[in-house]
Amino acid sequence: MILITGANGVVGRHVMNVLLEQGVSVGAVTRGADGTRLPDNVEAVVGDLARPSWIETALEGAEAIQISPRATGAGLEELLKLAAERGVRRVVLLSATTVEYPAGEARFAAQFEHAEDLVARSGLEWTVLRLADFAANALAWVPQLKAGDVVRGAYGRAASSPIHETDIATVAARALLGGFPAGSVYTLTGPRSVDQYEKVRLLGEAVHRPLSFQELPPEQVRQAMLAQGLPEEVPARLLGSLADYSVHPGPTTTTVEELLGRPALTFADWARDNAPAFQAQPTFS
Repeated sequence: MILITGANGVVGRHVMNVLLEQGVSVGAVTRGADGTRLPDNVEAVVGDLARPSWIETALEGAEAIQISPRATGAGLEELLKLAAERGVRRVVLLSATTVEYPAGEARFAAQFEHAEDLVARSGLEWTVLRLADFAANALAWVPQLKAGDVVRGAYGRAASSPIHETDIATVAARALLGGFPAGSVYTLTGPRSVDQYEKVRLLGEAVHRPLSFQELPPEQVRQAMLAQGLPEEVPARLLGSLADYSVHPGPTTTTVEELLGRPALTFADWARDNAPAFQAQPTFS
């Protein structure tokens, strides 16, 4: 069995589906009611990763465990210790490119760096995947684009090479099954750098609407996010990295193509795959 943390997240769901398609038994760590959203053939493991003793019994019989970005905080060291004690063979950590290519506030990269260190010292076979920003982060624009044709945000010229969750999942599933040498670190990005203006333009092509990006002052965006009830960490992560990427674009690597033997999926591919999510709400007279 492969145990997936963050199984209801965008990446976790895709990793789970890739493994299920290959006939692999999957367990998914959830927090209570989220387990109802899992496929019938997936074993739901209810627990709080901040207190991993709750899921200790689920580690028995698990061959590998995937650690999602949200599981890199408190409790990770104990989780890895329990995994080693229960006979888990390997761990795959989803980390961030900011460990290697600093951007945004240093405290966030330090969290990933600490998680990488814990994984490397865990005694398990390990693989670290340092990920660029997810193409799926554009789903945050859904409410704006269902209401109109303008995306409003900060740092329109911030450029990165966002990665499609399908590429992350394909690489991660292979790593979980032991397809890469133990102790490997891979930096995964999309194949081409795009700024926010181009992302919105590509979304417009996918949904057949003339969309545009309107730049706002960063502090206005921060306050709007906080007013929505988001914790301070969310705008701090977003605006810090965007500020840096508006000066120096994020990294672009060819690692996905080298590992998978095919080109990495582009943001345009992602936009076409997810176009239905951005369709405007119908109006009635």
